[in-house]
Amino acid sequence: MRKRSVITAAGLIAATGAATLAYASLIERNRFTLRRFDVPILAPDSEPLRVLQISDLHLTPGQHRKIDWVGSLAALDPDLVLLTGDNLGHAESVPSVAAALEPLFDFPGVFVFGSNDYYGPTPKNPFTYFNPNREHRYGNDLPTEDLRSMLVEGGWVDLNNARTTLTAGGRTVGLGGVDDPHFDLDDYDLIAGPAPEADVTIGLTHSPEPRVLDQMASDGYQLLVAGHTHGGQVCVPGYGALVTNCGIDRRRAKGLNRYGEAWLHVSAGLGTSPYAPVRFACPPEASVLTLVSAG
Repeated sequence: MRKRSVITAAGLIAATGAATLAYASLIERNRFTLRRFDVPILAPDSEPLRVLQISDLHLTPGQHRKIDWVGSLAALDPDLVLLTGDNLGHAESVPSVAAALEPLFDFPGVFVFGSNDYYGPTPKNPFTYFNPNREHRYGNDLPTEDLRSMLVEGGWVDLNNARTTLTAGGRTVGLGGVDDPHFDLDDYDLIAGPAPEADVTIGLTHSPEPRVLDQMASDGYQLLVAGHTHGGQVCVPGYGALVTNCGIDRRRAKGLNRYGEAWLHVSAGLGTSPYAPVRFACPPEASVLTLVSAG
């Protein structure tokens, strides 16, 4: 009788595990979600400024549901679009990224890159993410310059280790960005100094590494935006992310938080590596950050 109970319990555990994996890979991974946050950083009595952040598409050819959903975000009529890296999941994905983003090229936009805009994904043991000192594995080269040209021709500004000031929603927006800190491609010296004079200032980085965020906050950027973490990707309900895959602390793996005098928004992103196509308690997302009066 005891042996039968053990067998029954083992069967229930196996069935639960199989059901959880099926949910994580077939349902939640495709449950695209729009997050909304108010960020109080504008001058008193200012009209709101609507900013759309898209991150970590990790697009592979044939992901039509994701392409269509991202394109539908144009209906939000954003004042500004921020693209925070890791767009490619395959060497032939630039046309897919173009199809997803083309409706959004009607709006001002800027972008920075992540490692998966330079190097393809590689198979990994997921437990290595608990080792902060692990060595990075470089996949095959991706068509980075084709991606860059497509985004620039769409009218968006390349902020990889660069600064700019543009007009969005009738306001001036000062922006500074760095190339991917996760693979040490950032060179903050190229943008160092007080944030551009503007109605509002925003700093972009793919990976929310404190060494970059600290400098941006010190230079006076009011809103810092990043991706990379996937929000933990596989989370524990009531506890949250287990790992962040960078130097940021777990509680800021996704969402809006204070970061010194600045605000920090980390997007959980819209995709996954093709070698780990699961999400649990952390659905894919894009975010509308409505900048409002600090008063």
